[in-house]
Amino acid sequence: MAVYGYVRVSTIQQAKEGDSLEAQIKQVTSYASSRGLDLEESSVFVERGVSGGLEFNSRPEGSKLLRVIQSGDVLIFPKLDRGFRNTRDALNTLHLLKERNCSVHSIDLGGDVTGNGVGAIIFTILSAFASFERERIASRISEVKQMRKSQGYFVGGRRGFGFNIKDGKKVPNMKEQKLIVEMKKKRANGESILAIHRWLNDEKGVKLNYSSLRLIVI
Repeated sequence: MAVYGYVRVSTIQQAKEGDSLEAQIKQVTSYASSRGLDLEESSVFVERGVSGGLEFNSRPEGSKLLRVIQSGDVLIFPKLDRGFRNTRDALNTLHLLKERNCSVHSIDLGGDVTGNGVGAIIFTILSAFASFERERIASRISEVKQMRKSQGYFVGGRRGFGFNIKDGKKVPNMKEQKLIVEMKKKRANGESILAIHRWLNDEKGVKLNYSSLRLIVI
């Protein structure tokens, strides 16, 4: 029987600072010791800077862990949300491990969640709540971004042609705005988008991809 641990932090900054990872590793090793399970620190799979939005089997360390864990082995998570993206991901992974006759322990749920007792019921319920909370947070972030975008703030992605970013807000780039006016005039006079694209790139020396130009002039 082999014993494994799995810990994760979602940002590179957290991974560099190490505090969260160190605390999680200590949690799983202490838990294993208290249960008489022989867990070496080298057997703890550490997922650094990986979003919880990825399903367990799509993560570098998660997929590696699923390849090595065998019948009779034990897997320990410090917390439910370190392991799984949502209820479906949690239950699918748990089902896979149960089929392999592996035991899965989640410390925040009090222990083994692969049996048929209270731990398994709590696992299912809390998986649902964890999924709901993650979706609620994602929705709230999206709403805030949309609100800030409507207020003229830059919320990430590529800088739009015709604008610069100053103090977090989009401000007109006058040189590019003049080019936009010229491009729209050319289009209104019947020139093709391809011809305008060539004019902008060849004559004006401005590199703008075709799809972005098309959105501007149509």
